[in-house]
Amino acid sequence: MKVYLLRHGATACNAARRYQGATDGPLSPAGRAALRRADIEPDIVTISPTLRARQTAEILFPNAALIEAPDLREMDFGAFEGRNYIEMERDAAYRAWVDGGCMGQTPGGEDRAGFSRRVCGAFAGLVENALAENREALVMVAHGGTQMAALERFGRPARDYWDWQSPPGGGFLLETDAERWAKTRTLALVGGVSYAKEQP
Repeated sequence: MKVYLLRHGATACNAARRYQGATDGPLSPAGRAALRRADIEPDIVTISPTLRARQTAEILFPNAALIEAPDLREMDFGAFEGRNYIEMERDAAYRAWVDGGCMGQTPGGEDRAGFSRRVCGAFAGLVENALAENREALVMVAHGGTQMAALERFGRPARDYWDWQSPPGGGFLLETDAERWAKTRTLALVGGVSYAKEQP
């Protein structure tokens, strides 16, 4: 079974390098314009329950039924939401979080371990259900953090969390089958994918 794990298109927060986890903003006009229809036609696409993920999926897969998976949503950055690192360079709580490798609890938000558990539980369930249904492909549109959390745990060859990043409209194609998943709970990386238009 092929597994596509894609990141939403660009937003205004992305352009301003602002933390955007629980914040539910739309794609920016430039972000919408940069996306192109995908070269695959799945019947079903699983999405994070955010406007930016839904809008991306509607552009990439206009004929697909969109099914929300709440636990694929991005990390909740709490008090850091909507702000960028320049604005917070003197914020003691932010500095402590960064100096701790961005692992600790964000004020009013999540910590990375809890976020990863949430995402990985949802991701594993989706893979198992798709395999049980003998589906040829599982297509998901979510977030950069979702990609990093799920693929740090399940992607092979193994990579660090931060090494599973992709640009807006991009992501990864992986493969697994019932035997591999039952034995190792892993997916083999086929390669990166992008549904952003080529720049002139």
